[in-house]
Amino acid sequence: MLALTLKAAVRCDHQLGIVRMVAGQGFVRIGGQPVLVGRDPIGRSIVGCPNIGVGIKPCTATLSAEQHSGFVRIEGRAVCLDRLVGTTDGTPPATVRYGVRHAGQSFVSIDA
Repeated sequence: MLALTLKAAVRCDHQLGIVRMVAGQGFVRIGGQPVLVGRDPIGRSIVGCPNIGVGIKPCTATLSAEQHSGFVRIEGRAVCLDRLVGTTDGTPPATVRYGVRHAGQSFVSIDA
């Protein structure tokens, strides 16, 4: 599994919704990009989700995150891995998921 960086491509299940990540730390980097840790993927905005219609809410924010390293930590926070998944606020709430399309780097792999 690869460690995620700020350059990671993370999208909602509707394929076009882009999660705008923010790194919670900046001193550990891969290829010049900060490594994502802990709660970094939670509460992030999603732009471009095409799931629009009457009574349908597009994905606009992330709600949860799963798949962090059980061993590697930065400042006590687990490193996010390329198997990261979570839920969004899209319709129906807490059932639409998001996931990683590209880790943002291809150099550093971590065992779960």
